[in-house]
Amino acid sequence: MAATSFAPPWIVLRQAFRTVAASSSSSSSYLLHPTHNHTVLPSSPLRHSALRRCHVAKAMKGDVELLLKGVGDQAVAKEVKHILEMARRATSTRQVLHTDFLTLPVVKESVSVLGKLADVAVVSQGGYPEAERCRISVGHPDVLTSDPDIVAALSITGNFGFQACSHGDFLGAILGTGITRDKLGDILVQEEKGAQVLIVPQLVDFIVSALDKVGNVSVTCSKIPLLALEYEPPRTNSFKTIEASLRIDAVASAGFKISRSKLVDLISSGDVRVNWATVTKNGTAVKTGDIVSVSGKGRLKIGEINETKKGKFAIEIIRFL
Repeated sequence: MAATSFAPPWIVLRQAFRTVAASSSSSSSYLLHPTHNHTVLPSSPLRHSALRRCHVAKAMKGDVELLLKGVGDQAVAKEVKHILEMARRATSTRQVLHTDFLTLPVVKESVSVLGKLADVAVVSQGGYPEAERCRISVGHPDVLTSDPDIVAALSITGNFGFQACSHGDFLGAILGTGITRDKLGDILVQEEKGAQVLIVPQLVDFIVSALDKVGNVSVTCSKIPLLALEYEPPRTNSFKTIEASLRIDAVASAGFKISRSKLVDLISSGDVRVNWATVTKNGTAVKTGDIVSVSGKGRLKIGEINETKKGKFAIEIIRFL
């Protein structure tokens, strides 16, 4: 689609943000609040199109801090508090409110907290089943009865056969147009074909008009239906390790095939995370289902754990390639 068929980018961007701002104060209730950049998990705690209704004893206003007590990461807790306040507002006014794109630790903790409130329906959407960045919609179950149309998809094409572009190249080019990270979902890099991007619908026209280059490659952007997304599940390699304990320093060093002393140094420098919360203690225990990530090394998942006859632990490691 030629960029000349659209208004100048700055006009489109101004109109897009006016639309977002107007809808945030209307009954359609598109909520904007500050978010931050985070790393992401490989799968969503709520499947795409999953609608969860919670009918539990209603938490009163004074219980907010108690509800957040189990959220270990303070940055995550701050965002969850925003979403909790949004849910209270949505149910009391019978509206449906939406977040921007969130990281999955925030989604996971938000769903856990919202599960302790009465009469709250929750929808998590990222555009496809295994989306890493998702948006949350909340409202009273009588109002939030279907999946809101709050995620759009773009295709970015160009002659990438001569110059390959990475995820960071696409992300940098899109953010270079002036939009913020929380307006963007996942970026699915397709090598020579370019990339597919999830985005808030209000900014589709702006990106189509404004984005003309990724790296040194001239590109064309066009809106595509979510069903046209080309997604492949992440490739993994599984193996087993026998460890004397479930300590993070022992399990992660075996999983990433680095020395235990090196892993301890990485913990000390804040480069090791379990379920996207930074680990500060070498003796932190892991369990089945935990996601362990190390800066510069990648991530792995803890699979089945069985105790051996000698009292050790046979641990399945699922390494993401």
